[in-house]
Amino acid sequence: MNIPYRTRIMLQRIGLVVLTIAVFAALAWFCWVVWLERYVVYGRDGKATLNFDLPEQAQTGEVARPPAAEGGISIYYNEGADAVDNSGALTQLSGYYITYDDLSKNLAGVTQELDYVPAGTAVMIELKGGYGSFYYSSVLSDSISSASVNVTAVDELIKDLKSRGYYLIARVSAFRDYNYGVNHVSSGLPLLNKPYLWMDDGGCYWLNPTDSGALGWITQVIMELREMGFHEVMLGDFRFPNSSEYRFNDDKEAALQTAAQTLLTSCASDGFTLSFCVTAPSFSLPEGRSRLYLENVEAKDVEAKAAQCTLDTPDTRLVFLGTTNDTRFDAYGVLRPIALAEVLEAQKADMASD
Repeated sequence: MNIPYRTRIMLQRIGLVVLTIAVFAALAWFCWVVWLERYVVYGRDGKATLNFDLPEQAQTGEVARPPAAEGGISIYYNEGADAVDNSGALTQLSGYYITYDDLSKNLAGVTQELDYVPAGTAVMIELKGGYGSFYYSSVLSDSISSASVNVTAVDELIKDLKSRGYYLIARVSAFRDYNYGVNHVSSGLPLLNKPYLWMDDGGCYWLNPTDSGALGWITQVIMELREMGFHEVMLGDFRFPNSSEYRFNDDKEAALQTAAQTLLTSCASDGFTLSFCVTAPSFSLPEGRSRLYLENVEAKDVEAKAAQCTLDTPDTRLVFLGTTNDTRFDAYGVLRPIALAEVLEAQKADMASD
């Protein structure tokens, strides 16, 4: 079939216009995807969501630099009347813990369970997770409130906990902190051979325990919670991530020991306790008011884990985060899920009446 010359020219022009439009549409789509990427936030469940409220600083990024090989940590140390108090005796803990899932999915159930918990009981509440989001109304300049937790409701819960006369413990993620890492890249752990921060499987950055900025940030969080009336702050994720893909050339165990002592000395006050949740039971606690927390330990392994500790008084300074009411935890400090409060307190009442 012969196509007239003019028709061929017209079809070529139409094809050129269509191709041009297609190219511009593909380019626009690509730019849109790249632009949206800066607003992608990964939740604790691994799902990705868009958060257009991220600060501008978090969008620009920064090339990571390797940590300094030497140099001391510049940080504030308390002295005088507000120095570390070694005279106060710690007592054995027994109580409950409130997790992120409790706060985000079952806050009403938490309040109901608390009705069964008597005054004086130890209650730990998770207030800052591994993504660096705060579950309460923090006034710190680098704080970012969680989008999945009703922060105002948690503020009211904290007031309620204080009014009930509990021994209050705040759980805070220490070195796993996406938000601070993305805004302060030089404080994070860099990849081995690339100028970027290393990221774990959950999409989180980890901070360098020898970095003065990272320790200063953690100190600010601890001090804020101390001023809010918490008797103890427990630092979770107080460890190095288990990976060979990031760069850190110093002694990891020594770095953690130094960081623990630095933080405790900086945040100490009479009656306040700073504690550490670690993976190695042999971790040496710093001098001062502190406890060692272990989690994900089965009841059958309690004695074996306790035997690995170097604590002088493990009954008061070692705390297990249990998941059941197994009595093998009770020789040491133990906190259990708040969901078990009604059952356990009823059992205690029955035993007291016998």
